Amino acid sequence: MTYDADALAQLEQDAAEILGRYPVKRSALLPLLHLVQSVDGYVSPDGIAFCANQVDLTSAEVSAVATFYTQYKRRPNGEYQVGVCTNTLCAIMGGDEIWRQVSERCGIGHDETTADGKITLERLECNAACDYAPVMMVNWEFFDNMTPDRALRVVDDILEGRDVVPTRGPAKVAPFKEVSRVLAGFEDGRADEDQGLGEPTVVGLKVAREQGWEDAK
Repeated sequence: MTYDADALAQLEQDAAEILGRYPVKRSALLPLLHLVQSVDGYVSPDGIAFCANQVDLTSAEVSAVATFYTQYKRRPNGEYQVGVCTNTLCAIMGGDEIWRQVSERCGIGHDETTADGKITLERLECNAACDYAPVMMVNWEFFDNMTPDRALRVVDDILEGRDVVPTRGPAKVAPFKEVSRVLAGFEDGRADEDQGLGEPTVVGLKVAREQGWEDAK
């Protein structure tokens, strides 16, 4: 591995904290992959070797896991992962057009990164947020009820170095490496920024209560 002494020491310290959460070492693999991604910006060969050593698996076994889940990137990722949902509902609500215009503005296609390293673009199958269709995500934060113009403003803000604000979740979107560290299980002190559920998410519950519907016993 080519991590310098300081980087390796910090990785080992963080890995020890992660491993301490699990009774079986290999159960810690997923957060460990997020950890190395938070350092390298992707799951690098060095990151694979580090994880393998930590959980007593082979590099091939770790690679098999890292290539299965789309949140793990196997080449350098952009500072912001921009995903546009083009699954059925989002597509018919405008997702296809949003994708076309965002791709054109960035000059890249699916799973490609802008030359300045700012944006990696992803065509998503589903964000599980159909109540807010069409939906776009930036580093897995929600941008709801999007239009092509709104999507392009978000992209321009990223490319020009301005903060971007999701419609739900934290006050602003954190860079990819920071988000990866949170996914590894380390708090960023921003949990209280969550804006909570919106009206479209709970409208079904509201109707059920109004109609007196109850769960089947």
